[in-house]
Amino acid sequence: MQEVTTLPILVATIGVIVGLVVGWLIRSKRSHREKAFINAGWQEQLEAQRTEHARLVEQNKGLMEQVSQFRESSSQAAGRATALAAELKEAWDKNDRLQHEVASARGQLEETNEAKLQLEQDLRSLSTNDSTLQTALAEKDDKIFKLSRELDSWHSRLPPLIEKYRQRNADADRLERELAEARETLQNLESQFDPDETRVDSIGTDALSDGLDASNDTMSTTGSRISATADPLRDDLKRIKGIGPAIEKTLNELGIFRLEQIAQLNEYEIDRVASRLRGFRSRIYREDWIGQARELTLPPEG
Repeated sequence: MQEVTTLPILVATIGVIVGLVVGWLIRSKRSHREKAFINAGWQEQLEAQRTEHARLVEQNKGLMEQVSQFRESSSQAAGRATALAAELKEAWDKNDRLQHEVASARGQLEETNEAKLQLEQDLRSLSTNDSTLQTALAEKDDKIFKLSRELDSWHSRLPPLIEKYRQRNADADRLERELAEARETLQNLESQFDPDETRVDSIGTDALSDGLDASNDTMSTTGSRISATADPLRDDLKRIKGIGPAIEKTLNELGIFRLEQIAQLNEYEIDRVASRLRGFRSRIYREDWIGQARELTLPPEG
């Protein structure tokens, strides 16, 4: 009876062991397949990440090259603007010297003409005197001859001076236009970083005709409508197209508080304003500040 019960138990035990082994083998094989599948997926993801990383590196290189080119272009534009400003200042200095030379030549010419007229009058008065005045008459004739030669000399020297002055004036206008274009280009480049920024460049004392600097110095002129005294009745100068808060503040520092003052600006006062707002002379005419101010100061119809 004991032999009958032991055999089935042994068979069952062997069957269980065989089943466990077979199950373990099946599970191990399935685990290997899953592991291989997961490894393949990770490999694909790693390869995709490597590809994306390489693309980002190339893109970053391109962006760095563009930034470098932009900085170089901005530096060149700034250098060109500085060179143009120096050339413009030199042209204006030459223009002033030519104006002084022309004014001096005209003064000497007028003095020569007056002396000639005076000598002619003296000659007519001496023609009625006796022979004792012949010596004096000869001396005056000699003076008239010399003055005539000097007058002819000035007549021959004056047209080249005038032509030279016109040429210098044209060069100064051309340089001013080039400077304004260079500044606009520079402002466009700078606006790519901060488009809302408003710049008003100040200049040194060498660029001002009266020795002022670009700070809040008082500017006064004899007989001029521009005064540094604050006007209690202030207008909103920003109503004029082209005038922002920074430019309005500079105009107030120059004593300009009302639209009527801008409407009555003359050439001398425009030069004074342009000396504080560097490169703004052409802009004042291009944006027609004076015309806009006159329209804004007109009384309402009806």
